[in-house]
Amino acid sequence: MQISVFVPEYGVIEAVTPPFRTFHTANEFLTAFGKKPIFKVEYVGLNEYVPANNGEYMIKTDRLLKDVAETDLLIIPPTFGDTTKGIKANAEAIPYFKKLHDKGSSLASLCIGAFLLAETGLLDGKKCSTHWAYINEFKERYPNVGVEDGAIITEHDNIYSSGGASSLWNLILYLVEKFSDREIAIMVSKYFALDIGRDSQSQFAIFKGQRNHGDEDIQKVQDYIEKNYSDKISIETLAKLINSGRRTFERRFKEATNNTPLEYIQRVRIEAAKTFFEASRKNVTEIMFDVGYTDTKSFRDIFKKLTGLTPIEYRNKFARLVNEV
Repeated sequence: MQISVFVPEYGVIEAVTPPFRTFHTANEFLTAFGKKPIFKVEYVGLNEYVPANNGEYMIKTDRLLKDVAETDLLIIPPTFGDTTKGIKANAEAIPYFKKLHDKGSSLASLCIGAFLLAETGLLDGKKCSTHWAYINEFKERYPNVGVEDGAIITEHDNIYSSGGASSLWNLILYLVEKFSDREIAIMVSKYFALDIGRDSQSQFAIFKGQRNHGDEDIQKVQDYIEKNYSDKISIETLAKLINSGRRTFERRFKEATNNTPLEYIQRVRIEAAKTFFEASRKNVTEIMFDVGYTDTKSFRDIFKKLTGLTPIEYRNKFARLVNEV
């Protein structure tokens, strides 16, 4: 099976090398189990030598992308820094991605490599994953593509995508299992000390309210929510802040922030709760009251929905003070 790892101009080396190394390692385990190696792995790019991490590294490709007539799987890592610059630097590659997919190649984007994949138009009407911190930017740039908010792996029509940063390993392991078997994927996960079962990046997400929408009235409401999240906040109160009717306010708020007012309040409160769990000794009930909730079940359900963990699980995983005397 031919695995082609595209080396984007000014790519992220921490994302370029993992698929290359992982499929080679899978071959080594196949050999150790008395089986034939099945993966032929190569670097492909627009040039023979491609700079990575803003020129900090230089990667030598095995073939130029224009010379790849066919491949079984093309992996698209993220670019480094500004996404617009990354897209422009790799614009020449986009037609080749589409051409290969039209010929039957599988495509897999890692992290914000989803931006390059989306440029092909192949994701229109489909869903994908990308880094949680870039979801709003992605939605604005590609309104015809759905984003699986918090998802680690998304698969549609022979097109794969992963969530942010280390989530790319989960997709790589998934592909190893898909194209070899579960035993090899488990061995690879153990070799690299990876969690093969993780299916959400929600626990790592940091909520930062969408603010580049240009609606000053809605920004005023956002400021109010973020300063008064522990109080009881009604939609009517928020609407009155900008002298608007409730329905008009709710529509404007959703259009500006990609959240309903209630969702925004919940996200601000849960983000505050996460900070308390990470840095304070307060118990769950105290923190619940501090962030504006009075019902334990409601708080727990909303917390788990937004983070993928219960309050106790989150504290045990991220609290900085948990081991202090």
